[in-house]
Amino acid sequence: CTPQLGDEATQELIQSYVELRGSSSSAGNHNSGKRTISATPRQLESLIRLSEGLAKMTLSSVVTRDNVKEAVRLMKVATQAAATDPKTGKIDMDMITTGKTSGDRQHQEELYNTLKEVVMEGSRTSKKSTMNVRDITRQLTEITNEVPNSSEVLETLRQMDADGIVQFKERAQTVFVRQRP
Repeated sequence: CTPQLGDEATQELIQSYVELRGSSSSAGNHNSGKRTISATPRQLESLIRLSEGLAKMTLSSVVTRDNVKEAVRLMKVATQAAATDPKTGKIDMDMITTGKTSGDRQHQEELYNTLKEVVMEGSRTSKKSTMNVRDITRQLTEITNEVPNSSEVLETLRQMDADGIVQFKERAQTVFVRQRP
């Protein structure tokens, strides 16, 4: 038998869920453009299941307010542990949904766009369709004033290959530009 939600438990669930949803905007994150929602409908369903499971553990047929409070506490602890961005120390739900922080994703997008510009500009100015990865990395370093992570560059070139922008030959470390400017 599945324990039924009591009126007090239902009210506690509603109140807790609204507070969890609102905690991202009250922290000021709505202005930064980062996706740091503290609770989603899927997590509400998880809170219900956790609350019911806690009631089952005590052989109760009714979910109590205390069951809901404990479920919320467990959710907060689990979310904090799984979604904390190690660079900022802030909770970032992208860590759970994509495995990457929103900052890492933004960095990857910037690298992609900059790398695309380098490849397109290089093929236009040299009139060659094929470029060496070492030359691309050197140009990228000059533009960004920092040495890029080589594995990130290779991953981005693979993505550009998948997107049809370039043909990346990893073994030869060459890039053939498919879309000429």
